[in-house]
Amino acid sequence: MGKLLPKIISGGNYTDDRGQLEFFNEFDMSPIKRVYFTTHFDTDVIRAWQGHTIESRWFICVNGSFTVKLVEIDDWEHPSDDLKVYEYELSAEKQEILYIPNGFVNGFKALEANAKLMILSNYGFNEIENDQIRFDQNKWTKWDKN
Repeated sequence: MGKLLPKIISGGNYTDDRGQLEFFNEFDMSPIKRVYFTTHFDTDVIRAWQGHTIESRWFICVNGSFTVKLVEIDDWEHPSDDLKVYEYELSAEKQEILYIPNGFVNGFKALEANAKLMILSNYGFNEIENDQIRFDQNKWTKWDKN
């Protein structure tokens, strides 16, 4: 089995006179152990770069929109400066889940004030010791403030 790569898991919606139903019928939630949310009150906040050698995550935008960037780490102690940056835009208007496999760092920035991400993890809080690794926010890309 090859290395897992980030991917978008598409959902859908159905609308009738009673309202709208949004769904992710193709999303297997069996590995999920934890769910939490992060809200960015303004578009100046940048959360980058943090990642996990063991834990995987799934991002769902539930309000507003975000730019999310991912980098696959080649060496956790001394990563290369020229690694490929994967870029995604997540929006609450779309039914999409971004899968981030272990081995990647992520960075994200709200494109609208009060944007909110739901983050799912396949490990419980503090279940794995020393698995969160951080790097300078400008190591692989520059982040626009607006």
